[in-house]
Amino acid sequence: MNRYLYPEAADALRVEESWLRRHIKELPHSKKGRVVTFTDADLERIDALFHHEPTVGALALVPAPATGAHPLAHLRPLPSRGSAVRTG
Repeated sequence: MNRYLYPEAADALRVEESWLRRHIKELPHSKKGRVVTFTDADLERIDALFHHEPTVGALALVPAPATGAHPLAHLRPLPSRGSAVRTG
């Protein structure tokens, strides 16, 4: 199991070391005394937590809706409460 210090972890994640230090409370890591280390599993989890796929543009997995079509146009309102069928 590999263990990485801040500089190596930042290089592996392609982020600034200062970003790791600022967000350390939100990130999976191990700490022994003052020494903070990251395992391969920690780095994979950090990548999964902060990974975002583009939703529009050439790199989007799902094409954007046609122009003029609202993304929620397929939704329909619920019937009013007074029109519900009552039993009993």
